[in-house]
Amino acid sequence: MNNNIFPCILFDGNARKSADFYCEIFNGKITVDTQVVINIELFGQKIMLLNGPPQEKNPSVSFMVICDTEDEVQKYWDRLSEGGTALMDLGSYPWSKKYGWIRDRYGVTWQLFLGEKASDQKLVPTLMFIHQNNGKAVEAMEFYTKVFPDSAIGNISKYKDGGESGEDPENVMHAHFTIDGYSLFCMDNSYDHAFDFNEGISMVVMTDGQEETDYFWNGLSSEGGSEQVCGWVKDKYGLSWQIFPKQSMQLINDPDQEKVGKVLQAIMKMKNIIIKDLEEAYNS
Repeated sequence: MNNNIFPCILFDGNARKSADFYCEIFNGKITVDTQVVINIELFGQKIMLLNGPPQEKNPSVSFMVICDTEDEVQKYWDRLSEGGTALMDLGSYPWSKKYGWIRDRYGVTWQLFLGEKASDQKLVPTLMFIHQNNGKAVEAMEFYTKVFPDSAIGNISKYKDGGESGEDPENVMHAHFTIDGYSLFCMDNSYDHAFDFNEGISMVVMTDGQEETDYFWNGLSSEGGSEQVCGWVKDKYGLSWQIFPKQSMQLINDPDQEKVGKVLQAIMKMKNIIIKDLEEAYNS
């Protein structure tokens, strides 16, 4: 499993509270604990929780948890329901004997699914392609697997294979793909939801050196994507990515807070992260 790609969830000051909540529910652990960034590990997978400007999280990116037993589904559902809201009631569906979709008290949405894993990942981010992106799930998978090495498109189920009425039969009901060994699911959806991809949930790509940083920055911002600040980029579908060289993380984690402050100030002025400029700021 690739630990250089992982999701980041934005919180309005309550990242630590949510970290404790998720670690308790899913038997996880906190691996990084700072005022701004908290990393947790659930089922051996990294998730970054970031205290930042308020940005509503929504079901355009949800987290599928693939469970082994009905009791496991029920256990997670009961805990996530505390202060949460059901989006699809827990029950039996054509694709799973026990399944439910729920928004927790912090606005993060989870799909709890009894079934077989498509890879060694138990927790799989799931992308919903809606509005102007509806019908583009296959195109998006082709785009992502072109940008990332060691990538592949797996099983694709279309609505004509037994999905809901009201959906285009050629649209994707559920599909699996991997980017650099990291599993993601995706789906098309024709409903006029009041949400879409935003910065509330992004994907982080940790890179080795400037060349790889530039490669992913240019690749993900191509064909109509947009460059953001501080290493953030939006792809042409509006999904946010953070392209961060590992060298920059080493500088940020330095015990010398004055040097760290200079590095952070330099990052705030950048779009794509330039490692040598950060090193200059660190040594200034």
